[in-house]
Formats: sequence, structure tokens, C-alpha cells
Amino acid sequence: MATIGIMDSGVGGLSVFREIRKQLPGEHFIYFSDNAHCPYGEKTPEYIRKRLDEITTLFLSRGVDVMVLACNTATAAAVEYLRQKYDIPFIGMEPAVKPAALGTRTRVIGVLATAGTLKGSKYLNTKGRFEDQVTIVEQVGKGFVELVEKGMLNGPEAEAVVKESLKPLLDAGADRIVLGCTHYPFLLETLRKVAAGLGHPEVQFIDPAPAVATRLIQVMEQERISKEDGDPRTELLSSGDKSALLRTFSLI
Repeated sequence: MATIGIMDSGVGGLSVFREIRKQLPGEHFIYFSDNAHCPYGEKTPEYIRKRLDEITTLFLSRGVDVMVLACNTATAAAVEYLRQKYDIPFIGMEPAVKPAALGTRTRVIGVLATAGTLKGSKYLNTKGRFEDQVTIVEQVGKGFVELVEKGMLNGPEAEAVVKESLKPLLDAGADRIVLGCTHYPFLLETLRKVAAGLGHPEVQFIDPAPAVATRLIQVMEQERISKEDGDPRTELLSSGDKSALLRTFSLI
């Protein structure tokens, strides 16, 4: 049985954990919510790398075999740094621009993400491969992370916050919208409701979590990290108040 460490700035990475657990139900998971330092979106890369050093050290002390950065901002700021510094494999988030570009009918795709992700080289490199084929419009999901951390996944306030960032993408003609932050899939019901209310019920939202789970399995096979059934269990850790983590975990 392998020990898989999964981290995020808060509870958003549980959307990735949910997909990983579907494909690897027999493993030992340790999930770390860095909610005392959330959100990461406006933090500097240096700050985020320092946090990842501390979280990785904690994971290693608990015998983690492979680590998933279930956070687009953390991936952009630190995944290459971590790969150079530590001996375990690191799986980062991949911007789901490719499936959006291949599936669009309007030739316009939207990207909802944090400011840190939109400035990261991983996203910019991916964007560069497709921006001559489709129009890519971007928007920071203002207040999205805070909604999810508070457990406000629907209702009038959540809809108002979502509408402010979603409407410009729909107005630009986007029919495929990439969810570029792992918190955002928890708002999927509200995103769809708001899109329909704005006259765009056909818009599709793309969650990269299943692709990350598939990539994790590939890396574990390449590195010969055990996937044998054992005593599957999940440990939940956080750097701050654990209530939001426990509340969101109960939803998955």
C-alpha cells in the first residue's frame, strides 16, 4: 500500500482527492489543508515555495511516497522547485486548455483561475500552444475560494459572486470554460445555474481532476510505487481551524 500526500491551500484539493480515491481506493491518503495561509492566489512564489517546503517535510516525516499538489497556484509556483529538491515524485495540476480548445464550437474558451495561476509559466506555456487556434479569455474567480472555504456553495450570495466573474467569459462567446483552481468544482452547480440564467445553458465547465488522477497512476506505475490493497485510510491535517476541512470532506 502506498502513502499518497495531497495538499492544497484549503479544501479545494478535495475535488482532486475525490477523483484519486475513485481510481485508487486501496491506498493510504494524507490530505493537508494549508488554510491558515489561504488563499494562495495573491501570494508571492517565494512565499508559496516556503510553505511547500514545510508541508513536504511534514509529509516525508509521515512516509509519503508520492505527493500531489492539488492546487494550481502551488503547482505554478513550486512544482519544478520541489522536483529538483526532493527525491519523491510530485504531481501537479495541468491547465485543461487542450480539451477545452478541442471541444469548443464557438472557437472561444474561457479560463477561470487565480491570479497566480494565470501568471504561472505552466499555464502560459499551455496557453501558447493553443492561442493561435482559439481565442482564450481569462478571468480571476474573485471570491470563489472564500465561498468554498466558508461552505457557501449555493444561494443568492454565491450566485452573485459567481456571476461577476463568469459573465465576462460568456459575453465573450466562451462555450467551454476551464476551472483553473481546485476550489472551483465545488461551485459547479452554481456555475451552471448562473450560466443558464444568463442564457448560456449549453456552456461546459472542464474539471482537470480526473486527468490528474490518471497521471498519478501512470507515475506510480513508472516508479514502481505499490498500488496493492492494504488498509485504506485517510488522514486529514490542516494548518488552521479544521472545521471547513471536515465539513467539505463530508460532502465527498
